[in-house]
Amino acid sequence: MTTSTESGFSYSQAALRELVENVLADAKRQGATSCDVDVSEGVGQNVSVRLGEVETIEYNRDKGVGVTVYLGQRKGHASTSDFSPQALSQTVSAALAIARYTAEDDCAGLADPDMLATQFPDLDLYHPWDCSVEDAIALAQRCEAAARAVDSRISNSEGATVSSHVGQSVYANSHGFIGPGISSRHSISAAVIAQEGDAMQRDYWYSVARAACDLEDALAIGRQAGERAIARLGARRIKTGDYRVLYDPSLAGGLIGHMISAASGGSLYRKASFLLDSLGKPVFSSIVNITEDPFLPRGMASSAFDAEGVACVQRELVSDGVLNGWLLGSYSARKLGMRSTGNAGGAHNLLVRPTAGDFGDMLKQLGTGLYVTELLGQGVNGITGDYSRGAAGFWVENGQIVHPVEEVTIAGNLKDIFMGIVAIGSDIEMRGSKRVGSILVEKMMVAGA
Repeated sequence: MTTSTESGFSYSQAALRELVENVLADAKRQGATSCDVDVSEGVGQNVSVRLGEVETIEYNRDKGVGVTVYLGQRKGHASTSDFSPQALSQTVSAALAIARYTAEDDCAGLADPDMLATQFPDLDLYHPWDCSVEDAIALAQRCEAAARAVDSRISNSEGATVSSHVGQSVYANSHGFIGPGISSRHSISAAVIAQEGDAMQRDYWYSVARAACDLEDALAIGRQAGERAIARLGARRIKTGDYRVLYDPSLAGGLIGHMISAASGGSLYRKASFLLDSLGKPVFSSIVNITEDPFLPRGMASSAFDAEGVACVQRELVSDGVLNGWLLGSYSARKLGMRSTGNAGGAHNLLVRPTAGDFGDMLKQLGTGLYVTELLGQGVNGITGDYSRGAAGFWVENGQIVHPVEEVTIAGNLKDIFMGIVAIGSDIEMRGSKRVGSILVEKMMVAGA
C-alpha cells in the first residue's frame, strides 16, 4: 500500500480508495448483498501550558475502518484499526456473522442510488498548520500571559492550549459510490481564575478554524479570557420573576441545536420530539430565518455528501418562522415514509439571519433583563420541550450592564421560547457549525433569590 508523508498522513488518498474497493469486493465474495465502508486517518498535536510552564504535549495518530454489511435487510457492523488484508477480511466476516443473527428490518439498507452525490466541489477545508511543538508552546505561553496580565485579581490559571489536527477519509458503498474527504481543524484557548476576597470566578475564551490564519490572535484570546473572568467578580442573584432574556452568541447556537435535535429523524420516528406534526408550520417567531449551507467555504460542517454518500443540498430550513423540512438519513426517512434529506450524520452549517445590529444594539433592545453568558445542567426535555437551565451572566437596566449574576435558573418551554424571539443580533458567532448572533427572548421565568 502506498504511503504519503504530507501533514504526517501514512496513506495517500489513492491508497485509501484502493482499501475500500478491496473491502467491498471481499464483502461481495463472502456473500453480502450490499456493503458500505468508511476509512479514516487523523493526525494531531496538542500542547498545553499552565502558569507559564509546559503541562502536556500530546500527539495523536488514529486510523480506522468501519464496515457495514447487509444480508437482504439484515444488518451487521464491525470495525478495526488494522489495515492489513487479513484483518480487513476478518472484519467483513465479523460483520456478516452479526448480520446473520439480526432481525430483518424493512427500512435497513444503503441510501437510494439516485440520491448519491456525483459532484465533489473543493470547499477549502484542508489547511495544514506548520506549527512546531516549540512554536505551539510559545504561542500558548503568550496567550496565557495576556490573560494573566489583564488584572492583578487574576489569581490562578487553568492554562492555555494550542491544538492542530488534520484528517482524511474515504466513504464507499456497493452502489459504486466513492467519496473522498480531507480537512483540518486548529484551535487556541485559555482559561483563568479571578479572585476578590473569598469570591472566585472562572472564565475562558477560544478560537477554532479550518485555517490557522483564520484564528483570532493569541494575545486577543488571552485578554478576552481574562476580561471575562474579571467581569464576573461581584456576581449575585436577582429576584425571581419573568424577564426578558438575551442569549450570548456563544449560547444562542444551543437554542437552534434544540430545534435541530427535535427535527431530526431519530427523534421523529420514535415520537420523542416536541416538534411532531410541525412540518410546514410556524415553530419560531416570524423574524427567524435559518439556511442550511453544506457548501460554505471553510465551514466547520461543510461537505458535499452526508455519512451515507447522499448529496447535500443548500436549503431554507426555516423561513419566516416556518419549518420547511426535517433532517433525515435514509433509515429514518424510510421509517417516516419520506426520502433522505442528506443529513445522515447531522445538520450542516446553519446560518441564522440577523434582524438587528451589534451587541450594543441588542443590549438596548433588551432594555432591562438578564444577559446570559453561561448555562449549566442538562434540563431540556426533547419530548415535551420543557426547558430549565442553571445560568450566569449580567443584569441589564436601560440597556446598560449593571452587575454580574450567578446562581439563577431560567425556565420555559422551547415552543414558547422559540415563538418569543424578538431580535437576532449581527454579532455572529463564527466558531462552530451554527452561525448566529445573540438572541433576545421576550419573556422567560428566572428563578433567583
